[in-house]
Amino acid sequence: MSKDTRAQGTLAAEPPAASPASAAAPAARATESLLEQLWSYGVLSPLDYHFARSLAALGGADDETVFCAALASRAVQLGHVCLDLTHIGDVRFAERQAQVAGAARAELRCPEPQWLLAALRASPLCSDGSRATPLVLDSQGRLYLQRYASHERELARALLARAVPAAGVDLAQLGQGLRRFASPSGPGGDALSALELAGAVAALQRLAVICGGPGTGKTTTVVKILALLVERALEETRGRDGTRSTASAPLGILLLAPTGKAAQRLAGSVAQGLATLELSDSVRAAIPAQASTIHRALGGGRGASGRFWHDTDNPLPADLVVVDEVSMVDLVLLRQLLSALRPEARLILLGDKDQLASVEAGAILGDIYDADAARSWSSDFAARVLAATGRAPAASLAEPGLADCLVSLEQSHRYAADSGIGRLARAIQRGAAEQAFEVLESGAAGDCQRLEPGARTEGGQLLLEQVAISGYRPFLEAVDPAQKLALLESYRILCAHRHGPEGVELLNAQVERWLASAGLIEPTGRFYENRPLLITRNDYGLGLFNGDVGLVVRDGPRLRVCFRGAEGLRFLSPSRLPPHETVFAMTVHKSQGSEFDAVSLVLPQRPSPLISRELVYTAVTRARRRVEVFAPREVIRAAVSRAIQRASGLHDALWRA
Repeated sequence: MSKDTRAQGTLAAEPPAASPASAAAPAARATESLLEQLWSYGVLSPLDYHFARSLAALGGADDETVFCAALASRAVQLGHVCLDLTHIGDVRFAERQAQVAGAARAELRCPEPQWLLAALRASPLCSDGSRATPLVLDSQGRLYLQRYASHERELARALLARAVPAAGVDLAQLGQGLRRFASPSGPGGDALSALELAGAVAALQRLAVICGGPGTGKTTTVVKILALLVERALEETRGRDGTRSTASAPLGILLLAPTGKAAQRLAGSVAQGLATLELSDSVRAAIPAQASTIHRALGGGRGASGRFWHDTDNPLPADLVVVDEVSMVDLVLLRQLLSALRPEARLILLGDKDQLASVEAGAILGDIYDADAARSWSSDFAARVLAATGRAPAASLAEPGLADCLVSLEQSHRYAADSGIGRLARAIQRGAAEQAFEVLESGAAGDCQRLEPGARTEGGQLLLEQVAISGYRPFLEAVDPAQKLALLESYRILCAHRHGPEGVELLNAQVERWLASAGLIEPTGRFYENRPLLITRNDYGLGLFNGDVGLVVRDGPRLRVCFRGAEGLRFLSPSRLPPHETVFAMTVHKSQGSEFDAVSLVLPQRPSPLISRELVYTAVTRARRRVEVFAPREVIRAAVSRAIQRASGLHDALWRA
């Protein structure tokens, strides 16, 4: 269904008309009137409205086509890849519609899908993609803006083309490497461990999709896979006398992530993983110590067109590309990355399909990953694994394909499976609101609980104020800047919204007042000692990235901002900083990829389409030891019951092909 939980209000469908012929003129007038109503009530953005009007100016566009064009544009702004016309009555468009008076909102009715589909099929501005038109309508009733139809089609084609066996794999050598880096699981060692399967997929296929929740060891697994592949490449580059035949790196590796902060975390995790392995100096040197954003690796915008430097004609110089936090990558960016890979290059995608999707259009990892397919293997893949390890997964597919590229990691090392956080996370994943309540309110777990937003202590202090002061006191009372930064990452307040009573902006101001009243800070100016900062825009010159956290510290008579860098602490003048904000509280979206000892999740007083199962799951799984959820029961119930469903044809293109 083309339902988006980030927006509010529903357009209901009109009752079926008697016949297309008798109702054609009234339907057209109703459509024209509706477009103007949606615009006047603020349901459409200026971009949506004027895009539709520009199509009308081309000529030959009936009112239904213009109306659908506006909704297709609105759908993209809300994160959909397309507009699902078969469920247009369920489409949610904008928060502003909830503010429309009941009588006026009753007038906002969509024409029946049959009228819209018929009009689009007859329109010269719409096609099935076989000719160049601004709108594309597929056989399933999904309406695309032409650009997004092209991106989706090309991404599906690129993924399927890469979901094939890698050439020239020495199976005996692969088996030796897997035995070194992973031990068999199960009694007698008859079953392959998840790590062995992941290593086999990454070595045997040109595409590997490794999916798992927080703390399941995705990065640790990839480090071992990299070591395995580098060792194999080194063996291939040795001469007959045992010496290296080339001085260059045996395998060109790129570590990528969607944001600068995620790239830093990836590089740090890889470094930690390498420190635990016994490797030769040549293997260790061949695995990169740095990671980059996808945008930076592709070369940024090129001129007014915004094209990247690396593309099909100028591919990335890499034999293996690893992309972390794929759930945060949008459709367009992933398509651009795949178009810049050499045909023979390997691609490893890492992510958690249950986390929040990208801010831009698409829910890529959810479309690529199929739970049933992840438990299936082709006979060809199983035979190659058997030849390498002496053991093999059960084969249930006759033909090799994308299913051979999927691996799921289940066991979390961030928190125990039977912990309150672990049980709460699983209940949220399943959409089981009552089970989530049982964990939050039974008190038996001890590491997670629900609290009413306005709850107070016996002394009259807000519980959130008490928890926030307790959570931030350790970093505020520490003296050493490095220790301060480390302690700052032990606790965080997470919010669903930026604005409003329970939003980031007001909560940051409230926490400042609470800490000042407790004598822990003195917020006398814009920059004050112990103010935590979150960078909101990349600055490649300074090496600061969106999501980096710093802290204002006193350096003699001056105030400077301290950041943790690859080679230790960095101190910068406040005047040099790129755009930033205070970060006692942050949005759940901004917290993706981070982890804290304790988290306080503050949700609005009333259910909101912004609050979904994915948002609550992402927030809860940021915590290692303790979670407090400040929210009414009905808000949690609504959130856990609501899953984000973004309209897209990518899953069908991949799995029905």
